[in-house]
Amino acid sequence: MTSTDSAPHFTHPDRNLAMELVRATEAAAIRATPWIGRGDKNAADGAAVDAMRKFLGTVNFDGVIVIGEGEKDNAPMLFNGEHVGNGRGPAVDIAVDPIDGTSLTAAGRQNALSVIAVSDRGSMLDASSVFRMNKIVTGPAGHGVVDLSQSIGDNIRALAKALGKPVTEIRVAVLDRPRHEGLIEEIRAAGAGTRLLLDGDVAGGINAARYESRIDMCVGVGGSPEGVITAAAVKALGGFMQGMLAPGDDEERARGIAAGLKMDTILSVDDLVQGDNTFFVATGVTDGGLVEGVRRKGPIIRTESIVLRSKSGTVRRVIADHLAEKWLEPDQL
Repeated sequence: MTSTDSAPHFTHPDRNLAMELVRATEAAAIRATPWIGRGDKNAADGAAVDAMRKFLGTVNFDGVIVIGEGEKDNAPMLFNGEHVGNGRGPAVDIAVDPIDGTSLTAAGRQNALSVIAVSDRGSMLDASSVFRMNKIVTGPAGHGVVDLSQSIGDNIRALAKALGKPVTEIRVAVLDRPRHEGLIEEIRAAGAGTRLLLDGDVAGGINAARYESRIDMCVGVGGSPEGVITAAAVKALGGFMQGMLAPGDDEERARGIAAGLKMDTILSVDDLVQGDNTFFVATGVTDGGLVEGVRRKGPIIRTESIVLRSKSGTVRRVIADHLAEKWLEPDQL
Protein backbone atom coordinates (compact mmCIF):
# COMPACT_ATOMS: atom_id res chain seq x y z
CA MET A 1 0.00 0.00 0.00
CA THR A 2 1.37 3.40 -0.90
CA SER A 3 1.15 6.42 1.41
CA THR A 4 -1.64 7.96 -0.67
CA ASP A 5 -3.87 4.90 -0.25
CA SER A 6 -4.81 6.01 3.29
CA ALA A 7 -5.47 9.66 2.42
CA PRO A 8 -9.06 10.51 3.49
CA HIS A 9 -10.21 11.83 0.13
CA PHE A 10 -8.81 8.74 -1.59
CA THR A 11 -10.47 6.19 0.68
CA HIS A 12 -13.73 8.15 1.11
CA PRO A 13 -14.35 10.16 -2.02
CA ASP A 14 -17.58 12.15 -1.96
CA ARG A 15 -19.84 13.72 -4.52
CA ASN A 16 -18.72 17.09 -5.78
CA LEU A 17 -21.64 19.49 -5.79
CA ALA A 18 -19.52 22.12 -7.53
CA MET A 19 -19.64 20.19 -10.79
CA GLU A 20 -23.42 20.64 -10.80
CA LEU A 21 -23.16 24.31 -9.90
CA VAL A 22 -20.91 25.02 -12.88
CA ARG A 23 -23.86 24.33 -15.17
CA ALA A 24 -25.66 27.32 -13.63
CA THR A 25 -22.75 29.74 -14.09
CA GLU A 26 -22.20 28.48 -17.64
CA ALA A 27 -25.86 29.14 -18.42
CA ALA A 28 -25.73 32.65 -16.98
CA ALA A 29 -22.54 33.53 -18.85
CA ILE A 30 -23.82 32.21 -22.19
CA ARG A 31 -27.15 33.99 -21.97
CA ALA A 32 -25.40 37.27 -21.15
CA THR A 33 -23.04 37.18 -24.13
CA PRO A 34 -25.39 38.75 -26.72
CA TRP A 35 -25.30 41.87 -24.52
CA ILE A 36 -21.52 42.21 -24.26
CA GLY A 37 -20.49 45.66 -25.43
CA ARG A 38 -24.09 46.70 -26.07
CA GLY A 39 -24.18 49.31 -23.30
CA ASP A 40 -27.19 47.79 -21.49
CA LYS A 41 -25.99 46.27 -18.23
CA ASN A 42 -29.53 45.63 -16.96
CA ALA A 43 -30.40 43.53 -20.01
CA ALA A 44 -27.21 41.48 -19.59
CA ASP A 45 -27.85 41.00 -15.89
CA GLY A 46 -31.50 40.07 -16.41
CA ALA A 47 -30.59 37.39 -18.95
CA ALA A 48 -27.94 35.95 -16.63
CA VAL A 49 -30.22 35.95 -13.57
CA ASP A 50 -33.03 34.17 -15.42
CA ALA A 51 -30.68 31.47 -16.72
CA MET A 52 -29.00 30.94 -13.35
CA ARG A 53 -32.32 30.61 -11.53
CA LYS A 54 -33.55 27.92 -13.94
CA PHE A 55 -30.43 25.80 -13.54
CA LEU A 56 -30.18 26.23 -9.77
CA GLY A 57 -33.69 24.82 -9.54
CA THR A 58 -32.41 21.45 -10.80
CA VAL A 59 -29.50 21.10 -8.35
CA ASN A 60 -29.75 18.42 -5.67
CA PHE A 61 -29.68 20.61 -2.58
CA ASP A 62 -31.88 22.69 -0.27
CA GLY A 63 -30.39 26.10 -0.87
CA VAL A 64 -31.17 29.48 0.69
CA ILE A 65 -29.73 32.59 -0.92
CA VAL A 66 -27.89 34.62 1.72
CA ILE A 67 -26.33 36.99 -0.80
CA GLY A 68 -28.46 37.76 -3.81
CA GLU A 69 -29.01 40.57 -6.23
CA GLY A 70 -32.31 42.11 -5.22
CA GLU A 71 -35.53 41.89 -3.30
CA LYS A 72 -38.50 39.65 -3.98
CA ASP A 73 -40.55 42.48 -5.50
CA ASN A 74 -37.86 42.99 -8.14
CA ALA A 75 -38.26 39.60 -9.85
CA PRO A 76 -36.55 38.04 -11.77
CA MET A 77 -33.72 38.97 -9.40
CA LEU A 78 -32.36 36.21 -7.16
CA PHE A 79 -33.34 37.70 -3.80
CA ASN A 80 -32.05 37.21 -0.27
CA GLY A 81 -33.97 34.43 1.45
CA GLU A 82 -35.10 32.76 -1.78
CA HIS A 83 -35.06 28.96 -1.72
CA VAL A 84 -33.41 27.26 -4.70
CA GLY A 85 -32.60 23.68 -5.61
CA ASN A 86 -34.87 20.65 -5.73
CA GLY A 87 -35.17 20.48 -1.92
CA ARG A 88 -33.22 17.23 -1.64
CA GLY A 89 -29.61 16.84 -0.57
CA PRO A 90 -27.59 19.06 1.78
CA ALA A 91 -28.94 22.26 3.38
CA VAL A 92 -26.69 25.09 2.23
CA ASP A 93 -26.19 28.85 2.14
CA ILE A 94 -25.71 30.35 -1.31
CA ALA A 95 -24.15 33.57 -2.57
CA VAL A 96 -24.81 34.41 -6.20
CA ASP A 97 -23.66 37.08 -8.59
CA PRO A 98 -24.94 36.15 -12.05
CA ILE A 99 -22.59 38.80 -13.44
CA ASP A 100 -19.83 40.22 -11.27
CA GLY A 101 -19.04 43.18 -13.49
CA THR A 102 -22.25 44.21 -15.25
CA SER A 103 -20.64 47.51 -16.28
CA LEU A 104 -17.66 45.58 -17.67
CA THR A 105 -20.03 43.39 -19.68
CA ALA A 106 -21.99 46.35 -21.03
CA ALA A 107 -18.77 48.09 -22.08
CA GLY A 108 -17.14 44.94 -23.48
CA ARG A 109 -14.28 45.12 -20.98
CA GLN A 110 -12.39 42.27 -19.36
CA ASN A 111 -12.88 40.36 -16.09
CA ALA A 112 -16.67 39.94 -15.98
CA LEU A 113 -17.65 36.65 -14.29
CA SER A 114 -20.71 34.63 -13.40
CA VAL A 115 -20.24 33.45 -9.82
CA ILE A 116 -21.77 31.10 -7.22
CA ALA A 117 -20.45 30.34 -3.73
CA VAL A 118 -21.96 27.66 -1.46
CA SER A 119 -21.33 26.62 2.14
CA ASP A 120 -23.13 24.67 4.89
CA ARG A 121 -26.40 26.17 6.16
CA GLY A 122 -25.84 28.96 8.66
CA SER A 123 -22.14 29.36 7.88
CA MET A 124 -22.18 32.39 5.55
CA LEU A 125 -22.13 35.92 6.98
CA ASP A 126 -25.15 37.97 5.91
CA ALA A 127 -23.53 41.38 5.46
CA SER A 128 -26.30 42.77 3.26
CA SER A 129 -27.15 45.62 5.64
CA VAL A 130 -23.70 47.19 5.12
CA PHE A 131 -22.89 47.63 1.47
CA ARG A 132 -19.09 47.99 1.60
CA MET A 133 -16.17 46.21 3.19
CA ASN A 134 -12.47 47.02 3.44
CA LYS A 135 -10.56 43.91 2.36
CA ILE A 136 -7.07 42.51 2.05
CA VAL A 137 -6.32 39.23 0.25
CA THR A 138 -3.04 37.41 -0.40
CA GLY A 139 -1.85 33.90 -1.07
CA PRO A 140 -0.84 31.49 1.71
CA ALA A 141 2.33 33.50 2.43
CA GLY A 142 0.20 36.22 4.02
CA HIS A 143 -0.80 34.09 7.04
CA GLY A 144 0.74 35.56 10.20
CA VAL A 145 2.41 38.27 8.14
CA VAL A 146 -0.26 40.58 6.72
CA ASP A 147 -2.92 42.34 8.79
CA LEU A 148 -5.50 45.06 8.15
CA SER A 149 -4.35 46.83 11.32
CA GLN A 150 -0.98 47.53 9.66
CA SER A 151 -0.27 50.22 7.11
CA ILE A 152 -0.31 49.19 3.46
CA GLY A 153 3.42 49.92 3.27
CA ASP A 154 4.17 47.59 6.19
CA ASN A 155 1.96 44.89 4.67
CA ILE A 156 3.71 45.15 1.31
CA ARG A 157 7.16 44.94 2.88
CA ALA A 158 6.18 42.03 5.12
CA LEU A 159 4.64 40.09 2.23
CA ALA A 160 7.67 40.73 0.01
CA LYS A 161 9.93 39.32 2.72
CA ALA A 162 7.69 36.26 3.16
CA LEU A 163 7.68 35.67 -0.60
CA GLY A 164 11.43 36.16 -0.84
CA LYS A 165 11.31 38.84 -3.51
CA PRO A 166 11.97 42.57 -3.65
CA VAL A 167 9.18 45.05 -2.93
CA THR A 168 9.52 46.38 -6.47
CA GLU A 169 8.20 43.05 -7.77
CA ILE A 170 5.05 43.11 -5.61
CA ARG A 171 1.86 43.80 -7.57
CA VAL A 172 -1.23 45.03 -5.72
CA ALA A 173 -4.74 44.95 -7.22
CA VAL A 174 -7.12 47.73 -6.18
CA LEU A 175 -10.39 49.08 -7.54
CA ASP A 176 -9.82 52.28 -9.50
CA ARG A 177 -12.08 54.57 -7.48
CA PRO A 178 -11.71 58.14 -6.16
CA ARG A 179 -11.86 56.77 -2.59
CA HIS A 180 -8.65 54.84 -3.27
CA GLU A 181 -6.51 57.73 -4.50
CA GLY A 182 -4.57 57.95 -1.22
CA LEU A 183 -4.22 54.15 -1.00
CA ILE A 184 -2.84 53.95 -4.54
CA GLU A 185 -0.29 56.66 -3.72
CA GLU A 186 0.80 54.75 -0.59
CA ILE A 187 1.21 51.50 -2.55
CA ARG A 188 3.42 53.19 -5.11
CA ALA A 189 5.34 55.14 -2.44
CA ALA A 190 6.18 51.79 -0.81
CA GLY A 191 7.79 50.73 -4.08
CA ALA A 192 5.16 48.25 -5.26
CA GLY A 193 3.21 48.35 -8.51
CA THR A 194 -0.55 48.59 -8.86
CA ARG A 195 -3.03 46.71 -11.00
CA LEU A 196 -6.05 48.99 -11.16
CA LEU A 197 -9.40 47.22 -11.51
CA LEU A 198 -12.26 48.95 -13.31
CA ASP A 199 -14.70 46.61 -11.60
CA GLY A 200 -14.96 43.00 -10.44
CA ASP A 201 -12.96 42.77 -7.23
CA VAL A 202 -13.96 39.11 -6.81
CA ALA A 203 -11.56 38.21 -9.62
CA GLY A 204 -8.93 40.53 -8.12
CA GLY A 205 -9.14 38.82 -4.74
CA ILE A 206 -9.01 35.32 -6.19
CA ASN A 207 -6.03 36.17 -8.36
CA ALA A 208 -4.23 37.49 -5.27
CA ALA A 209 -4.77 34.13 -3.54
CA ARG A 210 -3.68 31.97 -6.50
CA TYR A 211 -0.09 30.81 -6.53
CA GLU A 212 0.36 31.16 -10.28
CA SER A 213 -1.08 34.68 -10.52
CA ARG A 214 1.02 37.78 -11.11
CA ILE A 215 -1.04 39.64 -8.49
CA ASP A 216 0.35 39.31 -4.96
CA MET A 217 -2.23 41.28 -2.98
CA CYS A 218 -5.71 42.75 -3.40
CA VAL A 219 -6.75 45.62 -1.12
CA GLY A 220 -9.31 48.35 -0.73
CA VAL A 221 -12.99 48.99 -0.14
CA GLY A 222 -15.39 47.00 -2.28
CA GLY A 223 -18.77 45.35 -1.89
CA SER A 224 -19.50 43.34 1.26
CA PRO A 225 -21.35 40.63 -0.70
CA GLU A 226 -18.35 40.30 -3.00
CA GLY A 227 -16.16 39.99 0.09
CA VAL A 228 -18.11 36.99 1.39
CA ILE A 229 -18.08 35.37 -2.07
CA THR A 230 -14.33 35.91 -2.32
CA ALA A 231 -13.84 34.35 1.12
CA ALA A 232 -15.38 31.08 -0.07
CA ALA A 233 -12.81 30.92 -2.87
CA VAL A 234 -9.88 31.99 -0.68
CA LYS A 235 -10.62 29.14 1.76
CA ALA A 236 -10.37 26.65 -1.08
CA LEU A 237 -7.07 28.15 -2.22
CA GLY A 238 -5.52 28.23 1.26
CA GLY A 239 -5.04 31.97 0.93
CA PHE A 240 -5.22 34.76 3.49
CA MET A 241 -8.07 37.25 3.81
CA GLN A 242 -9.36 39.80 6.27
CA GLY A 243 -12.22 42.26 6.04
CA MET A 244 -13.75 45.14 7.98
CA LEU A 245 -17.23 46.48 7.33
CA ALA A 246 -17.18 50.06 6.02
CA PRO A 247 -20.59 51.72 6.46
CA GLY A 248 -21.05 54.86 4.41
CA ASP A 249 -22.91 56.86 7.06
CA ASP A 250 -24.36 56.68 10.58
CA GLU A 251 -27.67 55.33 9.33
CA GLU A 252 -26.01 52.40 7.55
CA ARG A 253 -23.83 51.78 10.58
CA ALA A 254 -26.92 51.63 12.81
CA ARG A 255 -28.58 49.15 10.42
CA GLY A 256 -25.52 46.94 10.56
CA ILE A 257 -25.42 46.99 14.36
CA ALA A 258 -29.15 46.22 14.49
CA ALA A 259 -28.49 43.22 12.22
CA GLY A 260 -25.87 41.92 14.65
CA LEU A 261 -22.84 42.81 12.55
CA LYS A 262 -19.55 43.77 14.18
CA MET A 263 -18.30 47.24 13.35
CA ASP A 264 -14.67 48.37 13.67
CA THR A 265 -13.68 44.72 13.97
CA ILE A 266 -11.26 42.86 11.71
CA LEU A 267 -13.05 39.82 10.33
CA SER A 268 -11.08 36.71 9.40
CA VAL A 269 -11.94 34.50 6.46
CA ASP A 270 -13.60 32.14 8.99
CA ASP A 271 -15.78 35.00 10.25
CA LEU A 272 -16.97 35.58 6.68
CA VAL A 273 -17.57 31.90 5.87
CA GLN A 274 -17.40 29.33 8.67
CA GLY A 275 -16.25 25.75 8.36
CA ASP A 276 -14.27 23.87 5.77
CA ASN A 277 -16.89 22.89 3.24
CA THR A 278 -17.10 25.74 0.75
CA PHE A 279 -17.60 25.66 -2.99
CA PHE A 280 -16.80 28.43 -5.42
CA VAL A 281 -17.64 28.35 -9.11
CA ALA A 282 -17.01 31.05 -11.71
CA THR A 283 -17.49 31.10 -15.48
CA GLY A 284 -15.94 33.81 -17.59
CA VAL A 285 -18.33 36.19 -19.33
CA THR A 286 -15.54 38.28 -20.83
CA ASP A 287 -11.83 37.42 -20.96
CA GLY A 288 -9.77 37.99 -17.84
CA GLY A 289 -6.81 36.87 -15.78
CA LEU A 290 -8.83 34.19 -14.01
CA VAL A 291 -10.70 32.55 -16.90
CA GLU A 292 -11.41 33.22 -20.55
CA GLY A 293 -14.76 34.63 -21.53
CA VAL A 294 -17.47 32.98 -23.59
CA ARG A 295 -16.29 32.40 -27.17
CA ARG A 296 -18.27 31.68 -30.29
CA LYS A 297 -16.64 29.15 -32.60
CA GLY A 298 -18.98 28.63 -35.53
CA PRO A 299 -21.93 26.56 -34.29
CA ILE A 300 -20.21 26.07 -30.91
CA ILE A 301 -20.11 28.27 -27.80
CA ARG A 302 -17.08 27.59 -25.59
CA THR A 303 -16.98 28.41 -21.88
CA GLU A 304 -14.18 28.25 -19.32
CA SER A 305 -14.92 27.88 -15.63
CA ILE A 306 -12.94 27.50 -12.43
CA VAL A 307 -14.30 25.20 -9.72
CA LEU A 308 -12.88 25.36 -6.19
CA ARG A 309 -13.64 23.24 -3.14
CA SER A 310 -12.12 23.80 0.29
CA LYS A 311 -12.84 20.38 1.79
CA SER A 312 -10.87 18.52 -0.84
CA GLY A 313 -8.48 21.36 -1.67
CA THR A 314 -9.10 20.98 -5.38
CA VAL A 315 -9.01 23.53 -8.17
CA ARG A 316 -10.57 22.39 -11.42
CA ARG A 317 -10.82 24.13 -14.75
CA VAL A 318 -13.76 23.14 -16.89
CA ILE A 319 -13.79 23.89 -20.61
CA ALA A 320 -17.08 23.06 -22.25
CA ASP A 321 -18.42 23.32 -25.80
CA HIS A 322 -22.14 23.99 -26.20
CA LEU A 323 -24.26 23.95 -29.35
CA ALA A 324 -25.22 27.58 -29.93
CA GLU A 325 -28.67 26.66 -31.27
CA LYS A 326 -29.55 25.16 -27.89
CA TRP A 327 -28.80 28.41 -26.06
CA LEU A 328 -29.43 31.45 -28.24
CA GLU A 329 -32.52 32.89 -29.87
CA PRO A 330 -32.74 32.56 -33.70
CA ASP A 331 -31.90 36.25 -34.17
CA GLN A 332 -28.79 35.82 -32.00
CA LEU A 333 -27.31 32.92 -33.98
